[in-house]
Amino acid sequence: MCDDDDVRAIAMSLPGVVEIESRGFDFRVSGHGFVWSYPERRPGHPRTIRSDVAVLYVGDEAEKQALLLGEPNIFFTAAEYRNSPLVMVRLAAVDEDRLRELITDAWQMRSTA
Repeated sequence: MCDDDDVRAIAMSLPGVVEIESRGFDFRVSGHGFVWSYPERRPGHPRTIRSDVAVLYVGDEAEKQALLLGEPNIFFTAAEYRNSPLVMVRLAAVDEDRLRELITDAWQMRSTA
């Protein structure tokens, strides 16, 4: 079970990472976002920054679908991310080793973009 402190510790341990000021967390490398707090949008309500859910860059649609279909208890998507290589991660549903792997993979893809 992880939380936003785990995201921050993992992301900041990677070379070249910058944390952007936000109401949650927002990490970038080489000017590209790779993991940030989920800005939940619900009709008729103001946007809510969810620090218990991370938006994670996954590179392509195939990887996105593999994660969504393979582990729906951990990963989900939202309408605004339908055409983007991004998934949402329920932090409480993932262990630290897996979160480190996911964040490191996202960092690696974005640092070479």
